[in-house]
Amino acid sequence: MKKILIVDDQQGIRLLLNEIFKKEGYETYLAANGLEAIHFIENIVMDCVLLDMKIPGMNGIEILQRIQELGQNMPIIMMTAYGEVKLVEQAKTLGATHYFTKPFDIFEMKNTVNNLLVDHSEL
Repeated sequence: MKKILIVDDQQGIRLLLNEIFKKEGYETYLAANGLEAIHFIENIVMDCVLLDMKIPGMNGIEILQRIQELGQNMPIIMMTAYGEVKLVEQAKTLGATHYFTKPFDIFEMKNTVNNLLVDHSEL
């Protein structure tokens, strides 16, 4: 079973994404802040990370840098507020695969993750 880490400080978004991806057959892990996210990343091999750019304790860029330091290679989908173009560009240079602007289309998010994980498993 593929593992997805969902990192967002908004509980409603975490719960929504959790429900969607569990129904898709994924094992999901939820983190409300950067420290929780890093704990999961250091202890569990994830297949995908859904990562909010602005969260307490450690922002998305810092989490991306930590993932790179650990040498982990998985699709990372950033979730950003409208207009955070500089953050998106910085995230892409750090290995972010895709990004969605909030509010995002949940069906588009689901399809993107499914497609990335199918493509990624063939690497």
